[in-house]
Amino acid sequence: MTGNVSAMRAFAIAAVGIAVYSAMDVLMRILSDQSGAYPAVLWRSIAGVALLAPLFIARRKPWPAPATLKLHVARGSIAGASVLLFFWGLVRVPMAQGIALTFLAPLIALFLASVMLGERVGHKAIVGSLVASVGVLAIALGQVQERASETVVLGSLAIIAASVLYAGSLILLRRQAQAADPLEVALFTSIVLSLLLLPGAPWLAGLPTVEQLPSIVVAALLGSISAVALAWAYRHAEAQVLAPVEYTAFAWSALFGWLVFAESVSLYTVAGAVLIIAGCLVAVRGPPPGPQTEAAA
Repeated sequence: MTGNVSAMRAFAIAAVGIAVYSAMDVLMRILSDQSGAYPAVLWRSIAGVALLAPLFIARRKPWPAPATLKLHVARGSIAGASVLLFFWGLVRVPMAQGIALTFLAPLIALFLASVMLGERVGHKAIVGSLVASVGVLAIALGQVQERASETVVLGSLAIIAASVLYAGSLILLRRQAQAADPLEVALFTSIVLSLLLLPGAPWLAGLPTVEQLPSIVVAALLGSISAVALAWAYRHAEAQVLAPVEYTAFAWSALFGWLVFAESVSLYTVAGAVLIIAGCLVAVRGPPPGPQTEAAA
């Protein structure tokens, strides 16, 4: 914990961030369906820079120190690849199913922390991974029962790959949030992503249409609000406290998928999501004291 901010308050702010991000997912899915994930993510990132940079300059914030800048570049790169894969996959699978597969990220983060930081993986993490694996199999079984197309299967695999990368970004997020304020974190994430995607723009991303501009601006605004809220929450509470808030996205994705895309949620998806959530909660509850807690961040 940082300062006098309560864990409940940090959790509530993170929950707002997840809800706002879920609303942004709807716009990004529409844009990705219209023009592709690459241009949609590029446009949103550039719009995010345009929205946040004036605020950063107005506050007369100093340029990040070299160590902090390295954190921004590292997390921005990993998060950017994750976002591209996620929205590419989200166009191809129902929203609730896609979000359910992302719930693997907190669990994967524990194992990545073991590899990257040398932390011990406890027996709870192993049990949790087995339970979560059954959840993924349940969702896969649902696809088999519904005779899902190759496109849906590829979309699911892309989202699982995005979850692995997102887990890596979670390891860096708490350190990044401790080194910089939320506005800086959100701004430099957009800057890094924009700089990474711009070289490929002449071949992979044309200019957006006039009709798409309002959606791009709103998506960037929602994404920026979400990024600031999550960075603030991770600055004031440990990742193990905030991990369960990720699962509120399932309810939002199911609601938005039904309202906007007329998607139903299969029992296989619900069962799989419950098992994945249960596995993650088993894994993240009660970590040993000391560095293990920070590893989950």
